[in-house]
Amino acid sequence: MDNVDIKTYMQMVGREARTASHTMAKIDSSSKNKALTEIAASIKKNEKNLLAANKDDLEAAKAQGLDSALIDRLTLTSKGVTNMVEGLLQIASLADPVGEISDLNYRPSGIQVGKMRVPLGVIGIIYEARPNVTADAAGLCIKAGNSAILRGGSEAYNCNQAIAACVKEGLRISGLPETVIQVINTIDRDAVGELITMKEFVDVIVPRGGKGLIKRISDEACIPVIKHLDGVCHVYIDEGADLDKSISIADNSKTQRYGTCNTMETLLVHEKMAREVLPPLCKIYLDKGVELRGDKSSCAIVVKMTQATEDDWKTEYLASILSVRIVNSLDQALEHINLYGSHHTDSIVTEDYSRARRFLREVDSSSVMVNTSTRFADGFEYGLGAEIGISTDKIHARGPVGLEGLTSQKFIVLGNGQIR
Repeated sequence: MDNVDIKTYMQMVGREARTASHTMAKIDSSSKNKALTEIAASIKKNEKNLLAANKDDLEAAKAQGLDSALIDRLTLTSKGVTNMVEGLLQIASLADPVGEISDLNYRPSGIQVGKMRVPLGVIGIIYEARPNVTADAAGLCIKAGNSAILRGGSEAYNCNQAIAACVKEGLRISGLPETVIQVINTIDRDAVGELITMKEFVDVIVPRGGKGLIKRISDEACIPVIKHLDGVCHVYIDEGADLDKSISIADNSKTQRYGTCNTMETLLVHEKMAREVLPPLCKIYLDKGVELRGDKSSCAIVVKMTQATEDDWKTEYLASILSVRIVNSLDQALEHINLYGSHHTDSIVTEDYSRARRFLREVDSSSVMVNTSTRFADGFEYGLGAEIGISTDKIHARGPVGLEGLTSQKFIVLGNGQIR
């Protein structure tokens, strides 16, 4: 397609999405749930087709020499298909937020003032790799009463289109317009430029992908953006922390999966725990092929650790690399996290209730944890059914963005003839 064709195509998609959003605003919960269950059934039925399409994408990605972290995110397995199905069914089982009325109170004038939860309208979602995002995003947008325009990365084109066919089948069977969810059928980058500037058709943009993509969207979009730029996540092992918990949590936070935004990138250890916890923990890391970069004190304890640089403390590796620093207090750990962190997810391992409460209160991140792995910072694990993304902004949504994050509120006023 040339630029004129792309513009014409995207304008058509935008108009259809806006029309579909008006239809969705009138759809009841049972109709939305039926669509979700039909989409889940179609994905389950077409598992072989999805895996075959993903295989084509993986072969092309490897031929292009794409890095291992991206290929990890791109890979779809049979378990991944099952997770997509379960995610859709879980969304269907959740309470419908649309129409919920809250904070209804009488005023001295006799009127009642409250708030009603409503859909955002049309949501544009731009994402790289991760073909499961197509199903997750479709499910959440449908349940929240929105229409959506999805633009997946070129590296996952075949699998995204195969999932899109399942979504369309589910919508058709359930009697909803197929244009409720539209997956852009071109890999032309100009489609993204059109999508993020179509203010008349799109109400909010959600980018999911690498820092380059999200920065471009943030800089160029003429539409509100829900986003996070980096996932520089920390685990802090506090003075007197349980040794077994510390090792298990720090190991899982880093090595359960390397290429995700909620993977730990920096380990902080209280100086009174360092000689007890670092040798056995770092042996686990080294046995798993993790490259360790530490401060001077850490390197003195673990000889196979190399010296960390200033850049290491603020880097999201998305790879088998870990920064390690020994701190002299909770205060120093908090200072480090708030200076170098990305406001994504941070966890403390501690047996001290007061220090746990301080950590929860003083760490300025979208998810703050006590005695558990950062890898739980995920919409599915939080019981949201799935997530549209994770936001480190403070407005309009923060943390994993599920159904409620895809809605807004409007004031409603109930009267009985009152005038001012």
